Amino acid sequence: MAWGRWDSGAGPLGEAVLTALFTRARTPMYLLDTELRVTYANTAAQDTHRPPGQAPPGQAPPGQGLAGRYLWDLLPDAETDRLRDVLGQVLKTGTPQLGVLLQGRTAGPARRPHILSLDLHRLQDAEGRVLGVAAAATDGTEEHRARSRQALLHQAAGTIGTTLDVLRTAQELADLTVPALADGVAVDVLDSVLRGQAPPSGPLLDNLPLRRAAYSARPGGQDIAIHQVGEVSAFASNTPYTACLADLQPRLVTDIQHDPAWLAREPERRRRFLAGGVHSLLLVPLAARGVVLGLAVFLRWHTPEPFDRQDLALAADLAARTALCLDNARLYNRERSIARLLQLDLRPPQVAAHIAVDTAHTYRPTGPGADWFDVIPLSSARVALAVGDIPAPGLQSAARVGELRVALSALSAMDLPPDEVLERLHALTARFRAELPPQEPHRPVSCLYAVYDPVTGRCTAASSGHPPPAILWPDGTVSFAEIPAGPILGRGNGQYEAAELQLPEGTTLALYNTGILDTAGQDATAAQQSRLGQALASGTGTLQDRCDAVHYAMAPHETDHDVVLLLARTRLLGPDRAAAWTWPNDASTIADARSAVRHTLAAWACTTWGTAPP
Repeated sequence: MAWGRWDSGAGPLGEAVLTALFTRARTPMYLLDTELRVTYANTAAQDTHRPPGQAPPGQAPPGQGLAGRYLWDLLPDAETDRLRDVLGQVLKTGTPQLGVLLQGRTAGPARRPHILSLDLHRLQDAEGRVLGVAAAATDGTEEHRARSRQALLHQAAGTIGTTLDVLRTAQELADLTVPALADGVAVDVLDSVLRGQAPPSGPLLDNLPLRRAAYSARPGGQDIAIHQVGEVSAFASNTPYTACLADLQPRLVTDIQHDPAWLAREPERRRRFLAGGVHSLLLVPLAARGVVLGLAVFLRWHTPEPFDRQDLALAADLAARTALCLDNARLYNRERSIARLLQLDLRPPQVAAHIAVDTAHTYRPTGPGADWFDVIPLSSARVALAVGDIPAPGLQSAARVGELRVALSALSAMDLPPDEVLERLHALTARFRAELPPQEPHRPVSCLYAVYDPVTGRCTAASSGHPPPAILWPDGTVSFAEIPAGPILGRGNGQYEAAELQLPEGTTLALYNTGILDTAGQDATAAQQSRLGQALASGTGTLQDRCDAVHYAMAPHETDHDVVLLLARTRLLGPDRAAAWTWPNDASTIADARSAVRHTLAAWACTTWGTAPP
């Protein structure tokens, strides 16, 4: 059907409205019949589909070449099948479809990506007879790009910075933006950032070493990268790379193939870029809190369109978020490193030999917590064994470990029973908690404290929310001590109950933290305790060999918790190696006491006592 007059039946006003729509409106509009063929098209639609050189409207019949054609034939690159389905649904149901986005490409040699937005309405007369479909088409490319940019920024909020790890954060940026924004992305960070150190504030004027932290590319793009992840990156002077780091301003390079002047100073980079077809790139500094952390480079070779200013703005927004996450990771690593050094300095460098027990230990400070153990010599050949756990990172926890260990040593020297030692530790921890600022959370502290007497073979132990020790008996069986678990230190009512164990000579006590059981809670499950018991019973060799075997069998390969295991094998002192006297509280008995001790040591062939005074 040729272009003709539309009899609206609405009088002069309807005639004027239709004339305006079909001759003056700038939005392409089409009227389709029930076969979805074009019957009418306005002037804007005719201009859209008019081939180059064809006479403009007014010099050629309006609608020439459009009438009788299907709309999807006029829009061959606009998802033909989807367009046919949507038009069919509107014709069948009468439900309008507004803002239908169809992806395609523009006409001409450039053939740039193009988004078409369609508003579709069914046409019917006063009696309800279906006449066809009205379609209005607008360019939705910019709207689609704006929505895509917003969606990418929203996605970045949930995918970049999921961990406090510099390398993973950098890789998250690269993975997110390929291929959504670029065909390849390289992220380089300063070596000092990986070590948790603070880079110099302000622009990066010196050519400091950058290390490749992440790279992501479309298939086939790996050869474009000069440096692999982990290698040091170097840039020649007076290039967009160094300029970007010097003034902290992002750079847009739109035509590498025809503007290679600065690339001449980097022949290898030039060769790879030109061979891979890289035609444009974005260089964005990674800076946060006034310091430069690195550089993000976005490249295109597969996507025919070069980067533009809007892409540069999007990349800068993504880089700003990434830089903040990288700096958070740097600060975390710095504090964690300092805390770890402090914790390692606080732990016993070497457990001294003791007459009451043979000891072996494993200490793996892999997690962020602050766990510790102690072997404290006491009077009368007794020994105190302690293990504690603060499952929280940071300098505060490491410092708290130092305070608790000093307090524990002081209380042990007072010969207090284990339950009273924990009660005083509880009071001390509660005071520490009260002195914390309101925003500083209190870290739960658990502790197991035991005292072994080699003369009686008796072990007395108390627990503040810590897992009970495992006992390897001389016959090879394993059990777990039944010790009442009191409240963790600093919380609740600080009352503890001690349990007494009678240990034959050669019994091995295993004190451990929750890291050896691969659990974050204080209560170990029966299955975990069973695994620990089997590992303890199956060990052979020296006591240290057995300790290592339990560690290898129990500790997870990857854990965010410290691993502490202390084994103590008991000894007994028989009557021939122990002596006791009771003396009245009188100064006159001092000489008698000295004489008794001197003669006893002489009988034991202990000559280091020296000669008694005359």
